[in-house]
Amino acid sequence: MTQVSRPPRSESGGLAARVSLGRRFTPVSTEFLLIASTALLLTLFGLVMVLSATSATAVADGANPMDGALRQGVFALLGIPLMFLISRLPIAFLKKMAWPALFGAVALQMLVFTPLGIADGGNRNWIMIAGFTLQPSEFLKLALALWIAAVLLRKRTMLGTWHHVFIPVIPVGALAIGTVLAGKDLGTAMVLVLILLGCLFFSGVKLRLFIIPVVLGVVAVLAYALSSEDRMRRITATCDDMSLYYTDCYQSIHGIWGMASGGIFGLGLGNSQEKYGWLPAAGNDFIFAIVGEELGLIGCIVVLALFTFFTVGAFHIIRKTDDPFIRVAAGGITVWIVGQAVLNIGVVIGVFPVMGVPLPFMSQGGTALLAVLIACGVLLAFARTLPAEEKPSAAAGRVTR
Repeated sequence: MTQVSRPPRSESGGLAARVSLGRRFTPVSTEFLLIASTALLLTLFGLVMVLSATSATAVADGANPMDGALRQGVFALLGIPLMFLISRLPIAFLKKMAWPALFGAVALQMLVFTPLGIADGGNRNWIMIAGFTLQPSEFLKLALALWIAAVLLRKRTMLGTWHHVFIPVIPVGALAIGTVLAGKDLGTAMVLVLILLGCLFFSGVKLRLFIIPVVLGVVAVLAYALSSEDRMRRITATCDDMSLYYTDCYQSIHGIWGMASGGIFGLGLGNSQEKYGWLPAAGNDFIFAIVGEELGLIGCIVVLALFTFFTVGAFHIIRKTDDPFIRVAAGGITVWIVGQAVLNIGVVIGVFPVMGVPLPFMSQGGTALLAVLIACGVLLAFARTLPAEEKPSAAAGRVTR
């Protein structure tokens, strides 16, 4: 009987496929999972609340009740894939893009003072292009954080002297913030100041040097506030005085009433009363009030918990990384997103005066959502660079007798 011998199987192709597949599905860090999951959950939560908050006024205006949520959903569908795409970018590329990003963002912000610019609520901080409304200052937040990180990286061995800390960070930062203040958007300018201070703090500058820009920032904000009688009246208004109900405190009072009427479990999703024309910006700056009214204290705790998990993931990146650029940029982005959330929620519950700062991920506003998701993509790119956690081997746990 003739035996036909078969050549040995070549496993090189299968091995290469397995290696390629393994690289594609490399396990990600806990920080990556925390930031990605909380960003997705907050965005989804926001879409639901935007639908609830805007549908009533849309019907009253004779529009499609889904319009607000659909427009927000378009930016979410664009921003989420972009977030994961940016997470694959090498850190060297982000460092190289820091300067062009800042110049581009400032140039885009300057367009608000051209015929493309439009004003809303007394602020000139938007542009209209091909029927789409954009808020350039949202992209300026990320660009400023990356730029400061790139500058301080080059000066990392010289941060013990004041002129290396402040130049060019303070002059250029002041220029960027000034373009926003020129449009009378104090809320966004305050967030930019927080980003600048956050980057300086996480760069490790000496405390005596860090105090100087803090004082300068406080003085600048106070000077700008004092320059307008209307602005000072809004800041100093005491909203427990019902004589101001129809003027400076109308929005704040209705926001607090909405939160209070929700109780522990809320009135039920879609059952808000304040959104029926009583609470201005119900789907935007005061969306947290609608969360409290419809979903109660439980819904508010869920939102706060998600932001807490996001903060934990971001601070783990800051703590674990060995790259000064990543530490400073991640610090600036974290201060931006978390600090802005604190400001927004503080406004809704009456701790801060109304300043027009949206709640990240959740407030209606496509540009704001897109900018935050892009920033999360940068954080995810940082998370991919963290050193792998060493897992104890099975042999290490055995006791030799």
